[in-house]
Amino acid sequence: MQVLITGGAGFIGSTIARRFLADGHRVRILDSLETGLLANIPADAEFIEADIRDTDTLGKACQGVEVILHQAAMVSVVLSVAEPSLCFDVNVVGTQRVLQAAVAAGARRVVMASSSAVYGNNPVQPKREDSPLDPLSPYADSKLTNEVNARYYSAYHGLETVCFRYFNVFGPRQRPDSPYSGVISILALKLMQDETFTIFGTGEQTRDFVFAEDVAGAITAAATQPGIRHEVLNVGSGRPTSLLELVELAAAAIGRPPKLAFAEGRAGDVMHSQADVTGLAQRLGYTARTSLDVGLARTLDWMQG
Repeated sequence: MQVLITGGAGFIGSTIARRFLADGHRVRILDSLETGLLANIPADAEFIEADIRDTDTLGKACQGVEVILHQAAMVSVVLSVAEPSLCFDVNVVGTQRVLQAAVAAGARRVVMASSSAVYGNNPVQPKREDSPLDPLSPYADSKLTNEVNARYYSAYHGLETVCFRYFNVFGPRQRPDSPYSGVISILALKLMQDETFTIFGTGEQTRDFVFAEDVAGAITAAATQPGIRHEVLNVGSGRPTSLLELVELAAAAIGRPPKLAFAEGRAGDVMHSQADVTGLAQRLGYTARTSLDVGLARTLDWMQG
């Protein structure tokens, strides 16, 4: 099967690319390299350097593709609050162009990255796909808009669509030196360099951490499962971990006590986030298999070289 991965030079996209190549598929990657890295791209993948908003290049990239795995996005909540117009241009306009290009090229299915941020601060835990939605940032709002657009393209254009609400994805090749970085990569770097790690808020906020290779496994199931018209599914571990607990785990793994500072909580951040992953198991027969401590150890091994 020929697949196109937008954002395939990012840490999630490149993990997906490796999984599909290992399974014998042909992989084409389209990435602007604004935050992705050439070093992340597998040697066996075809690479096109372009922005998803570049309609002509995107259209050519979609030719002959059966499934598009759409990962490209502005992923920083903080940056989306600072630059909401840019967020909507990249995430909403860009995604609409991906969906339109998929239809024009005759692609069968688009599997796209949404986010658990669409749930906002809804206090009910764990979050189910039918839980009330309360996006608190332009980033979260853009992801919810993309889900609506995907449903439209499915209903009116016959495009099969799967929207994955990612919870907190982590793993090798996640950059700790970027404003888009996840908390685990930043925390690990601070610990390794014996520097102070800043906790925004009390540290009691919880997140559902899911290993990137488990995300790739879910993507594989979504790309190959027959009988899908339109699905919106959570992708997480189903287990909540507080930030303070995460600090303890990482510090123990590295063997160095943490240096902590506390600051006011950031705009757009939610307090608690845990996935109900029943839908993923029922619809796609897939569940995350990597525990936090194992995934953390593998991530630290990669970061330490």
